[in-house]
Amino acid sequence: MARICELTGKGRMTGNNVSHANNKTKRVFLPNLQNVTLMSEKLDRSFKFRVSTHGLRSVEHNGGLDNWLLKTSDEKLSTSALKVKRELVKAQAAA
Repeated sequence: MARICELTGKGRMTGNNVSHANNKTKRVFLPNLQNVTLMSEKLDRSFKFRVSTHGLRSVEHNGGLDNWLLKTSDEKLSTSALKVKRELVKAQAAA
């Protein structure tokens, strides 16, 4: 399973460990991913995502899952999040 946030696209980053003697060795910074269930108000059902804690705060700040998916570009979203976004667009067009 890839270590990438399904909503923000945030993934692993590389950098260096720097010792006191200024020796540099490669290391990896991983995002803090959590398995969460988010509720869609327009679709009236819940969806499970693997989201970074930063992404989770961003979703809450933007007014919930529905607003976040409609505002976010398709390139950042995972395939499961894209399916939910398409359902939202259909539901919004029908209403």
